[in-house]
Amino acid sequence: MSLPTCFAPPDAAAHATPLVAVDREGLPALLASLPSSAARWCQSSGFAADPHSVLLVPDADGRPLLALAGIAGVRDPLALGAAPLLLPAGDYRLDGERGLRLDPGTALLGWGLGAYQFTRYRQPTRTPARLVLGEDASSQSEAFAQLKASTLVRDLINTPTEDMGPDELEAVARRVGLAYGGEVRCVRGDQLLAENFPAIHAVGRASHREPRLIEVLWGNPEHPRLSIVGKGVCFDTGGLDIKPADGMRNMKKDMGGAAHAIGLAQLVMARKLPVRLQLLVGAVENAISANAYRPGEVLRTRAGISIEVDNTDAEGRIVLCDALTYAAESKPALLLDYATLTGAARIALGPDLPALFCNDETLAAEYLRAGEESADPLWRLPLWRPYLSYLASNVADLANSGGSRMAGAITAAVYLDRFVPRELPWAHIDVYSWNDSHRPGRPPGGEAQGLRAAFALLKARFAA
Repeated sequence: MSLPTCFAPPDAAAHATPLVAVDREGLPALLASLPSSAARWCQSSGFAADPHSVLLVPDADGRPLLALAGIAGVRDPLALGAAPLLLPAGDYRLDGERGLRLDPGTALLGWGLGAYQFTRYRQPTRTPARLVLGEDASSQSEAFAQLKASTLVRDLINTPTEDMGPDELEAVARRVGLAYGGEVRCVRGDQLLAENFPAIHAVGRASHREPRLIEVLWGNPEHPRLSIVGKGVCFDTGGLDIKPADGMRNMKKDMGGAAHAIGLAQLVMARKLPVRLQLLVGAVENAISANAYRPGEVLRTRAGISIEVDNTDAEGRIVLCDALTYAAESKPALLLDYATLTGAARIALGPDLPALFCNDETLAAEYLRAGEESADPLWRLPLWRPYLSYLASNVADLANSGGSRMAGAITAAVYLDRFVPRELPWAHIDVYSWNDSHRPGRPPGGEAQGLRAAFALLKARFAA
């Protein structure tokens, strides 16, 4: 594969500037090992090895001697996230003799995420500095796959709906699936009714772009089946229960669950996990027109459970329930779904922690452990089934929302739980998919959250 512009091949090492990672505790010893003029430069510059700080140190002739990168710790996947856009353009190589030793894969991932700029509609603000890759490609191949998946997620979410509607989301899923030898099929428009996906059809029928269910199958049919489902609401007006302007502003990101599902599927295929992968994306626009679904309507679902529409802005769970039912019909060994589902999850956990709901204690423990070990945390919220009473309906089996504002993330999860057989290990991840502000390695806009954790979980489950 061609290298991203923020990396240089191993043969560039000879002329690259050494890059030394250091923390506050190790800085005094490092300064003592440097030439006195270099040490004085660091001190006069006020460099204190604070996390995400960098400093280019000249030699006696004013040429680059080395670069310093302050880090919080060697396990931080974003330890070098600030360096590509703070250091002067040029080539840098990790110095394995001085300072802290970073794992080459961790360094590669953090550098690549820090160099990311969304450039579809404008030129990059600057050329990132380049990190010279090590000779051992095998130790970096997984990091490259993770970086590729993470930047795919960011690109999909950052792209506005005019260029990332259901048609374009299908094209991406098709491109990714076919690139790795998968099979792709898509059920569109009124064919959704013919093939018994009425809930997906109801949410998306008001848009000029057809709603659809996208399916990618990959891998040996003899291997355990892994089903990954993503909410692909490419824009959410709120429907007839229309959102206010500030709530609608960033609704291009309401397909963030689908972006995560596609990114994770790509990672599974790229790393050749021994699974029979099924990727499912319900791709719709929740639009407003004469045939938009209405509050008070009763919808059919693939599972045969009738749904009263209490609020048309609670559309993601309606899209997901048909996809989850379809996935469960194949009795997968594991079912995961990703969705930008509730603002309540953000109120509870803030923007950085995806909410994890799970019907299996072993799976939940493994998922949380994978998040901790990969420094990609999630936080478990209870799948408290008594709260299903908040979704009671007088005319249907279930309502999609209710009058209470309590436990909004949990009620959404227990709604989905009605469509998943109890014996099937299932995890639902309510993910924000967005950075509201700039932080090193995390530019404003779309973000992959919990992706490394999910892949670590899948490796532990299926590649052992």
